[in-house]
Amino acid sequence: MSRIVGIDLGTTNSLVAYMEGDQPRVIPNAEGRVIVPSIVSFLETGYVVGDSAKEQLITNAEKTVYSIKRFMGLGLQDLRHELQYFPYTLAEQNSVVTVQIGSNEFTPPEISAMILKELKKRAETFLGEPITQAVITVPAYFNDAQRQATKDAGRIAGLHVARIVNEPTAASLAHGLQHKQQGLIAVYDLGGGTFDISILKLKDGIFEVLATNGNTHLGGDDFDRQIVQLMAKEIQNQFELDVTQHVALIQNMRIAAEAAKCHLTSDETTLIALPLPEEKGTYTRDLNRTDFEALIKELVTDTVVRCHFALSDAGLSASEIDNVIMVGGATRTPLVRQMIEKAFKRVPHTDINPDEVVALGAAVQGGILAGGVQDMLLLDVTPLSLGIEGLGGTVNSLIRRNTTIPTQAKEVYTTSADNQTAVVIHVLQGERELAKDNRSLAQFNLPLPPAPAGFPRIEVNFMIDANGILKVAARDLQTGQSQSVDVKPSYGLTDDAVEGMIQDSIKFAEADVAERLAIEARNEMDALEKATVKILAEEKGVLEESECNQIEQALKVLRDTRGQSDHRVLRKAIDELNSAAKHLAEVAMDHQLKAALENKKVSEVIS
Repeated sequence: MSRIVGIDLGTTNSLVAYMEGDQPRVIPNAEGRVIVPSIVSFLETGYVVGDSAKEQLITNAEKTVYSIKRFMGLGLQDLRHELQYFPYTLAEQNSVVTVQIGSNEFTPPEISAMILKELKKRAETFLGEPITQAVITVPAYFNDAQRQATKDAGRIAGLHVARIVNEPTAASLAHGLQHKQQGLIAVYDLGGGTFDISILKLKDGIFEVLATNGNTHLGGDDFDRQIVQLMAKEIQNQFELDVTQHVALIQNMRIAAEAAKCHLTSDETTLIALPLPEEKGTYTRDLNRTDFEALIKELVTDTVVRCHFALSDAGLSASEIDNVIMVGGATRTPLVRQMIEKAFKRVPHTDINPDEVVALGAAVQGGILAGGVQDMLLLDVTPLSLGIEGLGGTVNSLIRRNTTIPTQAKEVYTTSADNQTAVVIHVLQGERELAKDNRSLAQFNLPLPPAPAGFPRIEVNFMIDANGILKVAARDLQTGQSQSVDVKPSYGLTDDAVEGMIQDSIKFAEADVAERLAIEARNEMDALEKATVKILAEEKGVLEESECNQIEQALKVLRDTRGQSDHRVLRKAIDELNSAAKHLAEVAMDHQLKAALENKKVSEVIS
């Protein structure tokens, strides 16, 4: 099998790695530099990527694109609070964010493909062979749309994406290969624009993800922004200068903020000095580590909270974790290390370069897929539950969140009305009890021949591949007719929406269950009323008038009660009608048995 390289397509920096024997290695350029800044700058003669593009951040700000990973799989509405931070122009086309460069528009996958092409070229030059396949990493909390956008970027770059792997999981592969660790591992991944926490179980070469959590819009970039906002406020107050009117100044502020952040990882204080436009002079400020940590503490606290969520989902306490692995450049921040050490009650591992470990792990996964690594297996998970809409707007979950992938689940359903000619399969993602509160992924129809309610048997099959991408199929078991759909959702699920799905499921759990019980009770009421009215019309002549009146009264109560929201009230009405119609049901059953046995021999009945 041909070589499969591993690529860490990062918000701030990207890397490519390969397997040399049983060890992963990061591929350097001719100057020995392994990191490629995830920046693309458009010039009159074409575009440049990496360090050459980084040099254009100030002089060619409006045509130099950075942090494109933050836009993958999103719509413009999702980024409304971030637009002020980017000097280049963002637009939208078919609900997809685009970057406007002159008269041209580029989607995030297209910009990302330019970075991937640079990594592909670097690998081909270094290895002296064509590179056509890659494992590409993504944040564990990337949704289906963002994963699909990443695969699209690979395809545009001329790469077959052999596997999409979660970044924390990739880091654990690299760590496991180099140290042969076994036990329970927490991988804390804080990069330039995203955060993930994954809890893994390592044993006998099997890497099993138990739970994951994260925030796809929280990273080192956000630390920089806290400093930028501080500088902007002080410049406004001291110099009466609105920095938002000066693109080059904003870029200078961003670069100065990043440099200050890096200095404060080792120094207690750093000097910021910025020349200002409009002959306003120079802005200077001593920023100390205490002030910086006060700016970012809320952001770091957010990551710690998500660590506790992941532990809870895995059914573990912090004290049960054997090792904590730190991944991503932002984990060099002293406050991050201090708060994670306190949260997990142990010193986190920082012995592998946090900038390189994800690419190294991706190379290991490439080696596994290519057959070069024989003694390791990766078992990842899906971050959100998946199901279909049921009768009355309820959700029937087929695959629960944190289920190991690849996976498959199937259920058999039926119809609720006579002579239905089709059923609608509505695919949903989320943790709530009702369809309206979850995200709609796809919808398709399965034609049916007319039949009585409850007669058809419809098998719904959910399949999630190793990339976390879903395929849904539905089949009429009696006719064999089937329909299927590869779920490629429209871009536009915000990170807040993803996190909100889980938080709302906790916050509204009691109300959701109550509403679901009420819907299920109403469905039962409808079926009971229909059956009772039908049987009463057929058997009325054999019942006492008082008994008929009692059933009619119970039916009236049932109808009057149907609008109530308390499932206990609805259930009481059901029980009262069942009690009133008990003799009617017995009479109907006797008549059905007599009809079935009429003109039958004893031998025919027994056999």
